[in-house]
Amino acid sequence: MVAVVRVLLVDDQDAFLRAMTFVVQETPGFEVVGEASSGEESLVVAAELLPDLVLMDVNLPGIDGLEATRRLRGRDAPPVVLLLSTYDEDAGDHFVAESGAAAYVTKSAFGPDRLEEVWFTAVR
Repeated sequence: MVAVVRVLLVDDQDAFLRAMTFVVQETPGFEVVGEASSGEESLVVAAELLPDLVLMDVNLPGIDGLEATRRLRGRDAPPVVLLLSTYDEDAGDHFVAESGAAAYVTKSAFGPDRLEEVWFTAVR
C-alpha cells in the first residue's frame, strides 16, 4: 500500500480553500486532513494533525504565511510547505528564501501536476 500524503490547507478565502480541496482530491495519493484560515491557526492545527504537506497562502490575517512557514519549518520533523498567492512567479524566489518553504506557485497555476511536482521534488 502506498502512503497517502496528508495535506493541511491554509487560506482565508473560502473560495480558494474549496479550489485547493478540489486539486488535492484530484491528485492520487494526496488527502486533505485539515484547514486553517490564519497563520496562528495553521500552527495550532499543524501541531495537532502533523500533516506531511502544508499549502500556505502568503497573505493571511494575523501572522502572514511567510512567518507561519518559518515557524512550521523550525519544528522537529517539519512539514513540507508550498506557498501560494496571486503574486507573480518572480516573487516566489524571495518568498521561498525568506520563509524556508519548498516552493512557491501562483494560485492561477496551481493544479494536480504542480502539487505532485513540488511534493516529489521536496522529498527527494
